Amino acid sequence: MGKRCLAEFFGTFWLVFGGCGSAVLAAAFPDLGIGFAGVALAFGLTVVTMAYAVGHISGGHFNPAVTFGVWAGGRFATKDIVPYVVSQVAGGLAAGAVLYVIASGKTGFDPTAGFASNGYGAHSPGGYTLAACMVAEFVLTAFFLLVIHGATDKRAPAGFAPLAIGLALTLIHLVSIPVTNTSVNPARSTGVALFQGSWAVDQLWMFWLVPILGGIVGGVVYRCLSAPEAGSQDLGAVHKSAARA
Repeated sequence: MGKRCLAEFFGTFWLVFGGCGSAVLAAAFPDLGIGFAGVALAFGLTVVTMAYAVGHISGGHFNPAVTFGVWAGGRFATKDIVPYVVSQVAGGLAAGAVLYVIASGKTGFDPTAGFASNGYGAHSPGGYTLAACMVAEFVLTAFFLLVIHGATDKRAPAGFAPLAIGLALTLIHLVSIPVTNTSVNPARSTGVALFQGSWAVDQLWMFWLVPILGGIVGGVVYRCLSAPEAGSQDLGAVHKSAARA
């Protein structure tokens, strides 16, 4: 369990540092930024790279909503949920701290301006209401878990799960950055919200509650769609098979 938790810590660190770092440092660079599409790709690439790097150790969740989703899908033990979630949040906070140190090296840096935090209402990038943001986060997280379950099903082609999952996360960000700045991951939201320090902390409840509910629903739906024997292989076993391939 110690090694699995470390893998989750490092994987979540990379996701938050790479994804949020691209948003804070590169999205709107003075002359030529990477924009929404670049940030979306960055988040997808973090998942692809770390799923191949450490997914065979821990299963490559890097996200409390994924942990709850694979548990709901019957592929994860209840006793392992808390250690995984603690490791993921710790990784997100560590990434937020490192990103804060780097970003504060630029004159005029102000974390209260946003710091890649997720928000709704007045703090939604596009001014979307709480209800709209909740629907977006719920639906996108549920479908993210459908992709994860399907790509890691033992009947799926071996070795391609990280690519499918990373592309799904890229698509999710392309859709919802204007809505909530895209969470679908409570650890990602927490990792930067605490450094933003004001409205992001006040709104953090939604980016825990809704993605976890969406993840659970996605896991349950895939479990219902799948034959009883089809989804029995956990994510770690799938990634080990991919590594051998």
